Amino acid sequence: MSVDSPLVTPPEDEATLLARAQALAGYTLGELALRAGLAIPADLRRDKGWVGTLLELHLGASAGSKPEQDFAHLGVELKTIPVDSQGRPLETTFVCVAPLTGNTGVVWETSHVRHKLARVLWIPVEGDRALPLAERRVGAPLLWSPSPEEEHQLRCDWEELMDLIVLGQVERITARHGEVLQIRPKAANSRALTEGIGENGQPIMTLPRGFYLKKTFTAPLLARHFLL
Repeated sequence: MSVDSPLVTPPEDEATLLARAQALAGYTLGELALRAGLAIPADLRRDKGWVGTLLELHLGASAGSKPEQDFAHLGVELKTIPVDSQGRPLETTFVCVAPLTGNTGVVWETSHVRHKLARVLWIPVEGDRALPLAERRVGAPLLWSPSPEEEHQLRCDWEELMDLIVLGQVERITARHGEVLQIRPKAANSRALTEGIGENGQPIMTLPRGFYLKKTFTAPLLARHFLL
């Protein structure tokens, strides 16, 4: 079976998708990998997307590596999130690549970040590094859309970060910028450069950047859902 071919057909509606995700809760990644015929990597350092790929196969995702939502026909994005034994997120959550050029006239309403976060199926997965990958369990899923307050937080950060990019300040952006959303380099190595805009409007070569949700955003989101 190719990694891109799902174990099941794409879900016809949100209820089917959520039921499938609920059915995975409690299983270990090893059990699910065996069922999918997917080899388990030694660790996730070189296979960051492995857990997401495994769950996509079981849920019937169709997007693969395309830049649309994982369940584009439903408008739902899948986000796996590694959590500790208390259900708290262990790391930031990648949203999408940050566009560094061609941003004239971009607005929040039509942004890729808003599109990706409009409807999210969160699936927590045990992430304690001391626990072998095959023994980590999948948690109960959450189907979520941002509340008006959450959307306001995201929008404010997105606008601030995009202003810095447009004004040629991309090299000055640090992970501390943004209350709930941050921009960080996203590259396999320091040689993977992309075009950006410098301080004087000139083209520069810089590391690709990605938008990430901070733990200060995802922790309360999970806590409210799971009543932590």
